[in-house]
Amino acid sequence: MAEIDSLAGLSSDELNAHWMPFTGNRQFKADPRLFVSAEGMHYTTADGRSVLDGFSGLWCSNLGHGRREIADAVAQQLTSLDYSPAFQFGHPLSFKLAKRLADMAPGDLNRIFFCGSGSEAADTALKIARAYWRANGRPEKIRLVGRAQGYHGVNFGGISVGGMVGNRKTFGPALDVDHLPHTLLPENRFSRGLPDHGGEAMAERLLDIIELQGAENIAAVMVEPFAGSAGVILPPKGYLKRLRELCDQHDILLIFDEVITGFGRTGSAFAAEEFGVLPDILTTAKGISNGAIPLGAVFAREGIYDTFMQGPEHIPELAHGYTYSAHPVACAAAMATLDIYESEKLFDRVREISPHFEEALHGLKDCPNVIDIRNYGLAGAIQLQPRDGEPGKRAMEVVLEAYKRGVLLRWTGDTIAVAPPFIIETAQIDQIAQTLREILQTVA
Repeated sequence: MAEIDSLAGLSSDELNAHWMPFTGNRQFKADPRLFVSAEGMHYTTADGRSVLDGFSGLWCSNLGHGRREIADAVAQQLTSLDYSPAFQFGHPLSFKLAKRLADMAPGDLNRIFFCGSGSEAADTALKIARAYWRANGRPEKIRLVGRAQGYHGVNFGGISVGGMVGNRKTFGPALDVDHLPHTLLPENRFSRGLPDHGGEAMAERLLDIIELQGAENIAAVMVEPFAGSAGVILPPKGYLKRLRELCDQHDILLIFDEVITGFGRTGSAFAAEEFGVLPDILTTAKGISNGAIPLGAVFAREGIYDTFMQGPEHIPELAHGYTYSAHPVACAAAMATLDIYESEKLFDRVREISPHFEEALHGLKDCPNVIDIRNYGLAGAIQLQPRDGEPGKRAMEVVLEAYKRGVLLRWTGDTIAVAPPFIIETAQIDQIAQTLREILQTVA
């Protein structure tokens, strides 16, 4: 048997050269966790172990890994048109993809602006919102409203509207933004699906911000339908609908960040459809291309787009874009991904398997240190009691031990997040739950 190389041939100089994102670099490089291949529901590590993907890579590999259809589409596109300029010129596939996405979207969210990531999508949406009011003759409407524990990527607009303190305190002043409170309420602990309590009251906290800042100065409210990166914090029943009503009453745009919830995570194509609330702008990324090639897309209501279509026709109506907007290879990956969602009816499968997922997660309620469990569709979170003086340490130890035992999960603070690919089998859900149960019984 060939000797297994746990470092995949990497030298210490190579390890040190890479400044890793959102990672304790010193801790990681002392004991690297390296994946060298992936297929279906599993990764293979550099030391030859198979690891069940309980987190869809990073909320993105909804179809599992190694999908030949995507690889073939990417290879064919690379050999026919590897790149097309994004400004003043185009390529047919971007228009075909845009129409396909528009047809999937609820309501009139049928104008699609492409970018390269969820972070870029967030900043694009915020810039569109501000520019929209200026085009409407109301340039004073520039203030933005986010939500505590929200995550909208890592660009300056996103970290400003986002409400995860650790993602912004290092970088100094960003945009001046107001924040709604988060919706994680003690009375809703161990809810199954959307919580019952506090929905309208929590949404009406927007009125406090309106009273303080004046609706005439507020451009947009940006929220995730449920907060994924903070640990699957769900909106109580009625919350999103009341937020929509208040935005309508006060002439404020509503932006949904669906980078995590978009493309089937809730059982519907978009959480906007699932929860019956139509935003004015909707951001996506991750599942749009199964994570195979970076791609993001912003969906805007037709009337917003039309507002920009004025002035000389040869002048760009929106002075914004990226070198890799609508990259042809990314578009090819997305088209193949959408084909698989459709042909394998995977959004329906999320609905079918999510009751088993819910039962498996909530079956951990009696484990030591578990203080809350939350779930919707194929997204779930187990919240642990923090250790005194060591916030986040307990959840980290659980997730790293799960990795050693062959299950990939994610921790955020003292919350363990579970979000498997849509192709997961019930036995694999049980494997995740049993692995967690065994570890929770032993981690003090």
